[in-house]
Amino acid sequence: MIKNFSEISGDFEIEKLRNNKRVAVFLICLLISTVLWFLNALSKDYTASVSYPVKFTNPPKNQFLSGNTPAEFSLTVKGKGFALLQYKLLTFSPVEIDISGIIQDTKPSSGTYKILSRNMLPAFSSQISSDVAISEIRPELLEIVLDSLSTKTVPVEIDLNVDFVSQMHLKNKVTTNPDKVEITGPSIVLDNISAVKTKVNITNKLNTNIQQEIDLIHPEKTTIVPEKVTINIEIEKYTEKELKVPVEIFNKPADVQLKLFPSEIKLFCSVGLSRFDSVKASDFGVSVDYNSIINDVNSLELTIFKQPELIQNIKLNPEKVEFLIESNK
Repeated sequence: MIKNFSEISGDFEIEKLRNNKRVAVFLICLLISTVLWFLNALSKDYTASVSYPVKFTNPPKNQFLSGNTPAEFSLTVKGKGFALLQYKLLTFSPVEIDISGIIQDTKPSSGTYKILSRNMLPAFSSQISSDVAISEIRPELLEIVLDSLSTKTVPVEIDLNVDFVSQMHLKNKVTTNPDKVEITGPSIVLDNISAVKTKVNITNKLNTNIQQEIDLIHPEKTTIVPEKVTINIEIEKYTEKELKVPVEIFNKPADVQLKLFPSEIKLFCSVGLSRFDSVKASDFGVSVDYNSIINDVNSLELTIFKQPELIQNIKLNPEKVEFLIESNK
C-alpha cells in the first residue's frame, strides 16, 4: 500500500519531534552534570593568591604617615573554592592596620620602622572571613615612615561673592566666628600656609542679614579645628551723600605755585544709613599729580587716594580740574 504525501510528512514530523526530545534530554543532562561537577570542584580546598586593600590608621600622637605605603597586599590563602571565588569576583572593605600597634615593639631607624608582614597576620585574620586561612603576606617587609606634626593658629580668609538687592549693601565688614583656627600638619606644609580659606559662598540678591555655617578648605595632609566657621553678614539700606572735598597736589616742586580751578570738588557717594552722619569730607582724599602735567593741556585728572570702608558708588564732580602755574623765582 502506497502512502500519500501527507501521511509521509506526518511520520517525518513525529520522528523529528522524538529526535528533538532526545536532544533536549541530552542537553539537560549535560547541564546538570556540569553544575554538579562545578559544585563538587568548588567544595574542594584550594590555595590561591588574592589582592586585598589596606588602610593605615591610628598613627602615634602628633605624628603622621609620610612615606608611600602600599594600598593593597597580596595574600596567599587556602579555602574552599566557593570562598576563594568570592575574593576573585567581589570587592571588600580594606583591612585597617593600626600603626601604633604594629610599631610598638620596633625601634625606628631615621624615622623609618621596618615591619615583617607576617606580624600583621592577626590583623588580617581578624578582619577577613574565617572561611579562608592566610599562609603568606606580600610584600614580606613593610616600611613605615613617620614624621612629626606641627600646629599653628592662622586667620580665616573669607572667599565671598555677594550680590545685593537695590539700595542695600554691607553694614559692617563680613566676619567669621571664630576668626582664627588651629591647623595641624607636616611642618613643611604649614610653612606655606598663612591663612585658611572658606569654601566659596555665593549669595544672590541678598536682602537680609545672614548667619550661617560654612566649610573651610583643608590644605592637603592637614587637619583644622574647628572644621567649620559661622559667617556673619549684616546689611542695611544705603542712601546718597554729597560732600565738598579739597583737592591736594602731589609732587609739586617747592619753587612752584600751582592754582587749581576749582580747588574744592563735589564728591557723591552711597553710604549706609547707620553711618550717614559720621562720614565726613576729611575721610576722603582727592588729589592731582604735578608730574602728570602735559604741555598744551590745561587740566589734570582727579584721583581718590583715601576713602572709608564700605562706601559705594563714589563720583566726582568735576572729574578734572584746570590749573595755572606760577613760579616763585
